[in-house]
Amino acid sequence: MTERIYLDYAATTPLDKKVLDAMLPYYSEKFGNPSSIHTWGQQADDAVESARETIIRLMNAESYTVLFTSGGSESDNLALRGAAHAARKNRDACHLLISPVEHPAIAKTALSLIDEGFEVEWLPVDSNGIVDPKDVITHIRKDTALVSVIYGNNEIGTINPVDEISEICTEYGIFFHTDGVQAAAHLRMDFKKNSFAGFSAGAHKFYGPKGVGILLVSDRSLIEPIQTGGGQEFGMRAGTHNVPGIIGLAKAYEITCCDMEQNNQHTMLLRDRILTGVMQSISGTRITGHPKQRLPNHASFVFDDVDGNTLLMMLDAGGFACSSGSACKSGNPKPSDVLIALGIDKQKSLGSLRVTLGRNTTADEVQRFLDYLPGVVSKARKLYAG
Repeated sequence: MTERIYLDYAATTPLDKKVLDAMLPYYSEKFGNPSSIHTWGQQADDAVESARETIIRLMNAESYTVLFTSGGSESDNLALRGAAHAARKNRDACHLLISPVEHPAIAKTALSLIDEGFEVEWLPVDSNGIVDPKDVITHIRKDTALVSVIYGNNEIGTINPVDEISEICTEYGIFFHTDGVQAAAHLRMDFKKNSFAGFSAGAHKFYGPKGVGILLVSDRSLIEPIQTGGGQEFGMRAGTHNVPGIIGLAKAYEITCCDMEQNNQHTMLLRDRILTGVMQSISGTRITGHPKQRLPNHASFVFDDVDGNTLLMMLDAGGFACSSGSACKSGNPKPSDVLIALGIDKQKSLGSLRVTLGRNTTADEVQRFLDYLPGVVSKARKLYAG
């Protein structure tokens, strides 16, 4: 059987064994509900608050509230819907400024708010998917409720100048949110050095469990709850806490922060090797996203005359797990909104490939991938041509 090589760490990461060990007691003997007042409940509540303090300490976020959610998508939804509703209620602001290269958790949430009477305006991006802070100034209006720009892009790896954009929004008194789901795993966060009003992240992108995330908010009065029920999470997010998940998130982020520079150096060298190797060995190829200002583990491309689904299936058959930058499913191809925003032709955007690396990715695995890829691209092109 062919040895399989995982190159899709932007999709999810394996659970760290130390994280699993930290979580396990909270599935069994420490099973209490944090909202209960008895000993079991107090034990669980102490664990949740200790995890919250860990995130605050590691992100230097003493002035922020950390809200635990079910993942990055819920955090994005709470940030956008909550801030939009609060801005309309408090100052009759209904104009949303969103980048066109957002994750669907932001883009689709923004579009759904149109049905509630909000106006969505898409910020310009350059051919690398970067928002120019000057364009934010140009497009801000008196009735702008919020601005949301992704930190590190999940499809193309580009890192946006979110600190500058955040400073502009603070100056204008506008809620600024950034989707940091990909960025949190690779970029050091320091909330005393920036002025984000909202920041989203999910544990499974940094070797934590699936189904748990965080939203950091600078001021809880700037968002309205979107989920009703009990008074958990300062009344901002109802529902019984996922105690094992919360414990796992904090432990995973602690490990991530401890080894971040070392892991980034490791993956960056391999990433650059892939970027260079693919461009040298396969004609009709374009790197998507910024060639340098990108996540350290992220390489992405579009190939001329290639169907991305076909390519992914061929790679999988050869033992390589990668992803496509296009939001497509087999038999129902759909161009990626992110790639279209970069000015890439709709048809060409369907020939995309994303390769993302992890802590345990080896140079040998990368070389085997680089040796294998040109052949399958050639075969995929022949099939594409009919």
